[in-house]
Amino acid sequence: MHHFEYRDGILHAEEVPLDEIARSVGTPVYVYSARTLERHYRVFDAAFANRPHLVCYAMKANSNQAVLKLLADLGAGMDIVSGGELARAQAAGVPGERIVFSGVGKTDAEMRAALAAGIRSFNVESVPELIRLSEVAAAQGCRAPVSVRVNPDVDAGTHEKISTGRRADKFGISWLQAREVYDLAATLPGIEVRGVAMHIGSQITDLAPFEKAFTLMAELIRMLREAGHDIRHADLGGGLGVPYHGDTDIPPEPKEYAAVVDRTLGHLDLEYVMEPGRMIAGNAGILLGRVIFVKEVEGKTFLIGDTGMNDLIRPTLYEAFHHILPVRRPPKEVQPVTVDVVGPVCETGDYMARDRALPPMQRGDFYAVMTAGAYGAVQSCTYNSRPLVPEVLVRDDAFAVIRPRLEAEDLIAMDRLAPWQE
Repeated sequence: MHHFEYRDGILHAEEVPLDEIARSVGTPVYVYSARTLERHYRVFDAAFANRPHLVCYAMKANSNQAVLKLLADLGAGMDIVSGGELARAQAAGVPGERIVFSGVGKTDAEMRAALAAGIRSFNVESVPELIRLSEVAAAQGCRAPVSVRVNPDVDAGTHEKISTGRRADKFGISWLQAREVYDLAATLPGIEVRGVAMHIGSQITDLAPFEKAFTLMAELIRMLREAGHDIRHADLGGGLGVPYHGDTDIPPEPKEYAAVVDRTLGHLDLEYVMEPGRMIAGNAGILLGRVIFVKEVEGKTFLIGDTGMNDLIRPTLYEAFHHILPVRRPPKEVQPVTVDVVGPVCETGDYMARDRALPPMQRGDFYAVMTAGAYGAVQSCTYNSRPLVPEVLVRDDAFAVIRPRLEAEDLIAMDRLAPWQE
């Protein structure tokens, strides 16, 4: 669920009318609901209440400091994939023991920073990384806590670009190679094995791939323990989806997901580490825009808005569906029209929706691109010299700008002339 709904004909974020935010802050603008973020974290955390566990929010989904602080204050850990994300987690007050570090390309500098921060675990994704991490840790006079990320060759049935657990994907170490990698880890002076990690993909709306992957994980943990490896936790990754369509892609509830975890791994006396991102942030945010023009071309209607692919790339990158709602709800008798909702960026791929049935809208009308709280602002860019848009956090009847709007002058100020041009 989320806290975006119509009240007296106007779409609200919690108790704040979205047109009020649009007029005050301008458009485009990302708007997040604090209540929704809190509820989603608590529902997921409660699903594992009777088991030792740590929920490490996958901050790549939405890494605004206000969002991180809100979740950290609820007790969330963080799943990071870069040194920059480590710095963001620390700035939000997340202690090292609540941070896990994933990703295939950790640099020496990132390893050193994470070791200095005392993070809970490195999710190691290759033998070269394992060996180098040992060298870096030994040089600092410590041992790096490690979980090997195992690739189970399970197809999560999700989009090609967000599947991560198949043999051909770049992530992790083959399930068939895992035993010898753990044996190698036991011989390295800078490594302390802590657990096993697995992550098979994102936006998964069927529990069957999880059950298959976690069954393999349980078998591997049993074999590793029999071989003398001290496996204390299972890092289950993330991947639980959100309802972008609303009626056809309804994902399982966290408690159903927890039941699968218990059924497959519950007999092994483990701590669970989970890395939900989209499930917490996805429908906690919207992208608010304004109609610039309505263009009619030979029976085709283009609704040209100020939300561009540089602001929200998911529709063109993943062929992703996002509901689009007018901020002012039309009368019931108004019939929808079929339109392409496009943006101002100079690319054919600059669209929010194609052939979408929407209520008629006119120049100046505000609209909301729904379920944009995850992989929205974090993937935005300044293509066409379009400055990054602001982000707003709503709580009850108040809202605050948590990232200001940049201006063209800010982008220009980042550049430098060569000495011979001055």
